[in-house]
Amino acid sequence: MNETGGRPSQTSGEQANAAGASSASPGAQPGSPAGASRYLKPKRNDRVFNRIVASLTRTGVSIWGSRILAVRGRVSGEWRTTPVNPLTIDGQRYLVAPRGHTQWVRNLRAAGGGELRVGRRAERFTATEVADADKPVVLRTYLRKWKWEVGMFFQGVGPDAPDSKLAEIAPQYPVFRISVTR
Repeated sequence: MNETGGRPSQTSGEQANAAGASSASPGAQPGSPAGASRYLKPKRNDRVFNRIVASLTRTGVSIWGSRILAVRGRVSGEWRTTPVNPLTIDGQRYLVAPRGHTQWVRNLRAAGGGELRVGRRAERFTATEVADADKPVVLRTYLRKWKWEVGMFFQGVGPDAPDSKLAEIAPQYPVFRISVTR
């Protein structure tokens, strides 16, 4: 799923990022290059696809492992939801933001956790952002599994790219390690 959750309007910095500019934003990690604030605004077809997948997932039909990510808004405190594709590597679960520093990423950073929902089931979790140096293996695995759906957001970089290329793009793609809480 291509994350579309969050506020309906964009700040001027987000508009610049959606247009392809790379300026630093409050959502960028400290010490990250300016390109780390990258955000790709969903197009109409993306929004339609997301609505369909989200509707099915909410009714309990998970499409290829889809979940509804629910995170408290960093300003409003209200639940914000968006469809996501959790990834499991060696028993550890991750969330990857292929569109970059989206609203759900900013909210998850502020909240430190949320819920993954499918149907009536909800798993509460805590989230820890993965350091850029540790992202290449996660990004490679994510692209192997989901390239057919999210490859267009990775600027031509695929699962067979050299580690150096994955390390180069890592700051542009937030990754969170998630741990289920009881």
